[in-house]
Amino acid sequence: MPDTIRDLMTVNPLILDASCNVIDAAREMRDRDIGDVLVANDGSLCGIVTDRDLVVRCLAEGGDPSQTTLKDLCSSKLAMLQSDASIDEAVELMKERAVRRVPVVEGDTAVGIVSLGDLAELRDPQSALGRISAASAQA
Repeated sequence: MPDTIRDLMTVNPLILDASCNVIDAAREMRDRDIGDVLVANDGSLCGIVTDRDLVVRCLAEGGDPSQTTLKDLCSSKLAMLQSDASIDEAVELMKERAVRRVPVVEGDTAVGIVSLGDLAELRDPQSALGRISAASAQA
């Protein structure tokens, strides 16, 4: 069983510049079969954008995806974990901040991302979310 987030996280998260538009992010998510993008401004993490954000914060509001930047959409109160954080710390952070994905850093550098599905698969593999997460990882 993994001891730290480093042992559980998805490595090499996609990081796009805050000036990229929604279309750029959507294409990268499609091409990489992922649901989130970390957002950087001047080389520092400044937020996260999910596929849901693209729909709810841009398209549903009538935004122009070619003109809407990731800076305009990203959740900027970023919850982060150091890679040596415990699994329990990740669970508590997700509960406290009501988030489903958390960037993992080493110092100031993003090295991974951990999701609610990752934790469910580890902690409660027979739950619906645990089974779904395990199946999608094998697909």
